[in-house]
Amino acid sequence: MAFMEKPPAGKVLLDDTVPLTAAIEASQSLQSHTEYIIRVQRGISVENSWQIVRRYSDFDLLNNSLQISGLSLPLPPKKLIGNMDREFIAERQKGLQNYLNVITTNHILSNCELVKKFLDPNNYTANYTEIALQQVSMFFRSEPKWEVVEPLKDIGWRIRKKYFLMKIKNQPKEWLVLSWADLGPDKYLSDKDFQCLIKLLPSCSHPYIYRVTFATTNESSALLIRMFHEKGTLKDLIYKAKPKDPFLKKYCNPKKIQGLELQQIKTYGRQILEALKFLHDKGFPYGHLHASNVMLDGDTCRLLDLENSLLGLPSFYRSYFSQFRKINTLESVDVHCFGHLLYEMTYGRPPDSVPVDSFPPAPSMAVVAVLESTLSCEACKNGMPTVSRLLQTPLFSDVLLTTSEKPQFKIPTKLKEALRIAKECIEKRLIEEQKQIHQHRRLTRAQSHHGSEEERKKRKILARKKSKRSAIENSEEHSAKYNNSNNSGVSALPPPPPPPPPAAPLPPASTEASAPLSPRAVNGVSRGALLSSIQNFQKGTLRKAETCDHSAPKIG
Repeated sequence: MAFMEKPPAGKVLLDDTVPLTAAIEASQSLQSHTEYIIRVQRGISVENSWQIVRRYSDFDLLNNSLQISGLSLPLPPKKLIGNMDREFIAERQKGLQNYLNVITTNHILSNCELVKKFLDPNNYTANYTEIALQQVSMFFRSEPKWEVVEPLKDIGWRIRKKYFLMKIKNQPKEWLVLSWADLGPDKYLSDKDFQCLIKLLPSCSHPYIYRVTFATTNESSALLIRMFHEKGTLKDLIYKAKPKDPFLKKYCNPKKIQGLELQQIKTYGRQILEALKFLHDKGFPYGHLHASNVMLDGDTCRLLDLENSLLGLPSFYRSYFSQFRKINTLESVDVHCFGHLLYEMTYGRPPDSVPVDSFPPAPSMAVVAVLESTLSCEACKNGMPTVSRLLQTPLFSDVLLTTSEKPQFKIPTKLKEALRIAKECIEKRLIEEQKQIHQHRRLTRAQSHHGSEEERKKRKILARKKSKRSAIENSEEHSAKYNNSNNSGVSALPPPPPPPPPAAPLPPASTEASAPLSPRAVNGVSRGALLSSIQNFQKGTLRKAETCDHSAPKIG
């Protein structure tokens, strides 16, 4: 049923979960106000950044809109007199930067439409509630039995997914919820397979998966209808919230933080794991587990929003698990997200940061053991356990489930293959993103180390040593040049004689007395010639001499 138009050519499918960061680069004073020039960046790439200009009044308007969250946000106070002073403007700029840091690091606020429109107006100009209403109205033209009661404004966290309270005209007491969602960046199914799989969802029957009443789609978006439950979701139970209230109001600042009872944790956890195992065994990608996607039907938990992975929507916890390269399959994503959900059930609030270094006291050490296996630094570094492994832990292995409903979800072989390929594409994009984040983190760490105080001191010491060494060498060179210039006016002395050649081996000892050798040349004859003459001396060549011996004594 083609009830919606195709998306315009060249439509950009943004990943709305990629964090935005904002830094005030400068301020400029005009006649009666000050403008702040802000550099906004999506993700880790400096190239993916832009400038926006905002006044204090813009910040004030945003802050008023965010008051629904119940959070006390650090917006600097207004000042009517002296607000153009240079010192005041510099101080206010620091305060506004701190405000930006707070709203961009809060997981819920940073993903809300108000903040996205403030920081990235070019990509968030559309009114998705109006678009959804138009599409739903077109659908009802061909399906007159349904009737829209009212929009459920902002009950979810997604910008491009809207909800409406509905009823069937001939059954006015039955309330239903219609959800409409646009395509996401991870939609890899062909249009034909996409439509077939969406329309297959109402046939999925499982005691711990929430039943889809009706589903239809075309190339641009999907529309699904489910029964409405007054109790709401598991998150509504934990936060004691009203299901119809806006997401920011329900979950940003709960009045009372209290976890569930141990038996509830065990039972609900076991039910959710059974549903995940069923989907994993079927080869159906999920990847969207969080407390708002678990409907509480009496004492039974049932998974919601199986269509999200088919639509290619990013996960609520994507900005967390994209930091860890070992969480790189949708199965491991589900287990990691289960850790977040278990933490919320146990402590009544989400973890302050992930990985979690230490866990507060819990109702049972078995709870902490599962939390450590899914949220600790070691787990995020080394990888997640399987769902089957979690089902075997002491926390869940002794839970008895009583249900008579037989699980059933028949997926044709051709569509199973399409799901497998789409799942691989989703995981491939995740792995590539994790690789880029890892490389960026290493580079940032190296730059931070290079710019640290200790490293600067080391470089200063090395530079000083090098400078001293260079000064000494220059001094010696200058001294040598100075001495040469002084000696240039004095009569040159003869150069020293060259070193003598190695001495020849001495002749064997002789009984004949040898003439003493002179170390210098004798009568112009070199020492080498004298040595040669001595060595070649032969006694037989001497002539016999006649002598007159007058030494005998005379006797008178």
